[in-house]
Amino acid sequence: MNILNILIDTVSSPGSTSDYLPIAIQLIFAAGFVATMIALSHWIGPKRNTSDKLENFTSGIETHGDARQPMAIKYFLVAILFVLFDVEVIFFYPYAVNFKELGWSGFFEIILFVAFFLIGFIYIIKSGALKWED
Repeated sequence: MNILNILIDTVSSPGSTSDYLPIAIQLIFAAGFVATMIALSHWIGPKRNTSDKLENFTSGIETHGDARQPMAIKYFLVAILFVLFDVEVIFFYPYAVNFKELGWSGFFEIILFVAFFLIGFIYIIKSGALKWED
């Protein structure tokens, strides 16, 4: 048998650790590149600490007042609700791709899924979470 065939057989066996060798090499090179660039920028880069550099970045606007002012929880609540209902839409994609294979049982499951979110949405409206007048 040819040595090349032996190497191909050993490398191409499914589940062997040699399947992951290119990924490991790429990760080592990527980590080495990042570490080298950080070390080089620290070693070669300028080290002038002026008062302007040590000042907090404020986009050129003078700071005034306290940064810890209370903020209405409504903003966060609306953001969380947006993410919740946005994620709900993401779960429709697998159903849309596989709706023929899922058949009627999949249809009833997606109706149940929508019903749970609809109940939650009705609860949100009834509790007044989306009212901005308060």
